[in-house]
Amino acid sequence: MEVLDLIRPIFVKLTPYSSARDEYSGKEGVFLDANENPFSSVTGESFNRYPDPYQWACKEKLAKIKGVKPEQIFLGNGSDEAIDHLIRITCTPKEDNILILPPTYGMYKVCADIQEVGIQEAPLTEDFEIDPDTVFDSINTATKIIWICSPNNPSGNSLDREAILQIVKAFPHKMVVVDEAYVDFSSEPSFIQELDKYPNLVVIQTFSKAWGMAGLRIGTAYAHPEIIKILNKVKYPYNLNQLTQAKLLESLDKEEQKNTYVKEILALRDQLEESLKPLAEKIFPSQSNMLLVRFKDAKALFHYLLGQKVIIRDRTSVILCKDCLRITIGTAEENKILLEKIEEFYKK
Repeated sequence: MEVLDLIRPIFVKLTPYSSARDEYSGKEGVFLDANENPFSSVTGESFNRYPDPYQWACKEKLAKIKGVKPEQIFLGNGSDEAIDHLIRITCTPKEDNILILPPTYGMYKVCADIQEVGIQEAPLTEDFEIDPDTVFDSINTATKIIWICSPNNPSGNSLDREAILQIVKAFPHKMVVVDEAYVDFSSEPSFIQELDKYPNLVVIQTFSKAWGMAGLRIGTAYAHPEIIKILNKVKYPYNLNQLTQAKLLESLDKEEQKNTYVKEILALRDQLEESLKPLAEKIFPSQSNMLLVRFKDAKALFHYLLGQKVIIRDRTSVILCKDCLRITIGTAEENKILLEKIEEFYKK
């Protein structure tokens, strides 16, 4: 199978918009091509020129950290941009479908619904693990993407690696996307290292979690260079602004700081889990920066905490998550307040 067989023919043939920076990518020169303000921005900072549409400086630096080629990297406005584009380039509206493994990240379904793409579901087991038989039974000829979130959201666990590889190998004619938004907190290695073996594999990551850059909106997709070329065809020409690119370059020199944050969050997660045991009905195993916890009177507890300005996520209506609340790991002080308020609720 050729990798471009995964892509809708319309996008293989598409002639993308050619920006001014496509025609000349140098830094020096008299720039009279893009109808920019030649003086400066009204802020007094140098935002008057369009940024690199392909973020090459960022990709070259990131490629060394991830062990891939720059041509295997797509940078987007959050990982949601990559999710949206991957559905667009593979799925014909009202004809094709994607497979999701609920409970999982909600944007896969939202992006598919927006594009009038069907949804097939292969629910995880009660222990939030993949059931390969359910996955295989749920895939049909119209299925174009299989979405796997690992570590999973909202359960927090890493899904079985061999089961994921089994799916990747069994369906070479379908795109398999592994969303690794929480991989920095996991003891499992990234699937990025498998990219060269499996052309149908795409790995999504983000700078919003461990790197602490949620407000800048930077997501990444790692894939075969031909898939990345198609994503670059359909994205907005300047999808990552100049300031975001500059901050990303700066952050890539601070990987040790990210690793320090991860260690602190994992230690705080273990402490919080231990403290929650007397208060919870069940705490699910986590390899992320969250805990999924089953509580007695969970919905009432959620609303009580909300009234106390302690904000967590109500997952009680999500499949397999009856009476469950999702708690992001905070600072030691934030976790202390959370515990005090939960104890306060149950005393009342």
